[in-house]
Amino acid sequence: MMRERGSSQTAARPDPQSPGRLTDIRMWLAETLHGKPEPIDLSLVCLLAGGHLLIEDVPGVGKTTLAQGLARVFALDFTRIQFTSDLLPGDIVGVSVFDSHRTAFVFRRGPLFHRLVLADEINRASPRTQSALLEAMAEGQVTVEGATHVLEKPFHVIATQNPVDRSGTFDLPDSQLDRFLMRIHIGYPPADAERRLLAAAGRPADPTLVAVADPAQLIAWQQAVADVALAPPLIDYLLALIVRTRTDNAFATGLSPRAGIALRRAAQAAAWLAGRDHVTPEDVQTVLPAVVDHRLHLAADDGLASARLLAAVDLP
Repeated sequence: MMRERGSSQTAARPDPQSPGRLTDIRMWLAETLHGKPEPIDLSLVCLLAGGHLLIEDVPGVGKTTLAQGLARVFALDFTRIQFTSDLLPGDIVGVSVFDSHRTAFVFRRGPLFHRLVLADEINRASPRTQSALLEAMAEGQVTVEGATHVLEKPFHVIATQNPVDRSGTFDLPDSQLDRFLMRIHIGYPPADAERRLLAAAGRPADPTLVAVADPAQLIAWQQAVADVALAPPLIDYLLALIVRTRTDNAFATGLSPRAGIALRRAAQAAAWLAGRDHVTPEDVQTVLPAVVDHRLHLAADDGLASARLLAAVDLP
């Protein structure tokens, strides 16, 4: 779990007192996703870094709960899209319809026009529909019939997929996976947390989960994250990790420059969340598995690529 310092309400600068309001956010999210501080912190890192999140896990472990919780505490308008084999691109992006009063075609926005979109079981949709997300995730806009429609900021996609039941699914291509800044797993809760869930079963949902920040505050925090410093030895460490994936035959393919930038952004967010104005090697190590394991593959497929990479490159 990432460390945190201080409790001030000031969040515009990435100093040791800055993440005070994030303490409240962590607390509220922990009330809905019991016993899972690490997925909560990683999801916050992804959001603060301005990226999109892929949650890969079995049903029922809290993927939707986490997405809804993030939307509520940041006051982000939220929608959930259930991806199925018959879902069409227009079903998520929107379509132009003829308005008889205006005697013209009018664009009707699809559910993608929300600040936080949960793409549930994204691998059950056809590649054509999956690719409809690509422009939105990469550019923050969609194009329909030659017209460009800008999505409201902040815009964040959380997609889920079940790694076990793959019948009738379409694996996300590498180009689509690369649009997700991070991929995380939630896993089963520890026994004490599950006991709390069982004891509370049937009771109404906790009504205290309210907005702690707003979209404008989130944007300000994202801008503060971008100002977190990386010392030259830290940049050398990032470069050494990236180059190792391209020169070591253990890896099927190397990390792209975009992946390197993603690793930097996530490490900056981890440092800011921990209350520091600079990145440390521990920040890089904390986020590296979530950033690279869906982008990097071992040639022999005998373990996690991130674990081998961390062991192969010396700390600065």
